[in-house]
Amino acid sequence: MKHLGFALILAILIHRQCFPIHVEAGDGFIRARGAHFLLNGNLYFANGFNAYWLMYMASDPSQRSKVSAAFHEASTHGLTVARTWAFSDGGYRPLQYSPGSYNEQTFKGLDFVIAEARRYGIKLILSLANNYDSFGGKKQYVNWARSQGQYLTSDDDFFRNPVVKGYYKNHIRTVLNRYNSFTGIHYKDDQTIMAWELMNEPRCTSDPSGRTIQAWIREMASHVKSIDRNHLLEAGIEGFYGQSTPQRKGLNPGIEIGTDFIANNRIPGIDFATVHSYPDQWLSSSNEQYQISFLNNWLNAHIKDAQYILRKPILLTEFGKSRKDPGFSTYQRDLLFKTVYYKIYSSAKRGGAAGGGLFWQLLTEGMDSFRDGYEIVLSQSPSTANVIAEQAHKLDQIRKIFARMRNIERWKRARAIRGRHIGN
Repeated sequence: MKHLGFALILAILIHRQCFPIHVEAGDGFIRARGAHFLLNGNLYFANGFNAYWLMYMASDPSQRSKVSAAFHEASTHGLTVARTWAFSDGGYRPLQYSPGSYNEQTFKGLDFVIAEARRYGIKLILSLANNYDSFGGKKQYVNWARSQGQYLTSDDDFFRNPVVKGYYKNHIRTVLNRYNSFTGIHYKDDQTIMAWELMNEPRCTSDPSGRTIQAWIREMASHVKSIDRNHLLEAGIEGFYGQSTPQRKGLNPGIEIGTDFIANNRIPGIDFATVHSYPDQWLSSSNEQYQISFLNNWLNAHIKDAQYILRKPILLTEFGKSRKDPGFSTYQRDLLFKTVYYKIYSSAKRGGAAGGGLFWQLLTEGMDSFRDGYEIVLSQSPSTANVIAEQAHKLDQIRKIFARMRNIERWKRARAIRGRHIGN
């Protein structure tokens, strides 16, 4: 009776406070309605992972089994969303080897990733550029423009220079209009893709006021939506508070990088908010207890602001704990995961804005060269794998309760309509 009582209370809370009963018929795309994700009219949670390496690995047909293995292992642990790179600019085995020129073999790797994700029931968040130098990043775009005679003094000119912005807009067009050689579906029409991400962790330290990044997100969000209105879009920001909410800046871990959590996510076309959390990096000189306390406050503030100020869903798109940290233990990593997952679950069961979390990063066996300290190999990390699977189960229970309530409401409406007809 105790569990049934909880289920009923939860369902009533979610139903009354948060969800419209008249939800349009689904078309297979994940939507944002108010502060929630919906799939075919039902509540959707993204319990997921990062795997930036998927396209890179799949561009070599002999290595594609690693992609399949990762998706298989993820799906058996209830993971539903993968975030990965849809960029590789210049350098070794690139996707885009010069502005507007693409390596078909690498693009076929991304085609394969999308096809395999579809096969395993995993949705994708595809990031379109990198703030950092790995896989090219904004530095490569700026260097391409320099080679064409543009006088540019900073990598941050990525956000300002019209030529560079033209290169990036062309990349957006090319990726969104790509015809998948495995599925026969254009990316912009593919339900496997949950969302596009403008950039992995955009930063513009040359303009801490935030105006440069704000203008860039506004311009690029409009460009994406002019091509593709099927998919959700997010900016890729880490969640640092900026000039629009000076009272919140005290929550930041002393980092000023020209982004603004509230202002950036208020931009039309940005469908949901994102936040990253690495207390072990950001507060490396502090102890474990302080880092967990920071994490709790950081997530509380962002979930609350997403719900009451932005009125949009929020995803924790990166979090983790490195085994390279002094005194690392699996127990500490599991504690961090449990802390993150509890915040998400607590919000979700109240009908709040937290839509899920994606840990950094998932690897499969035989990928030792990709280890960065944060890696999770599910078969080698049984306690962490159990924490992940338990979260998937708990979020699925909330989803099922909402679906049940929705079916009850449909039945009541149908009965009322029948009653009116009989009365006539």
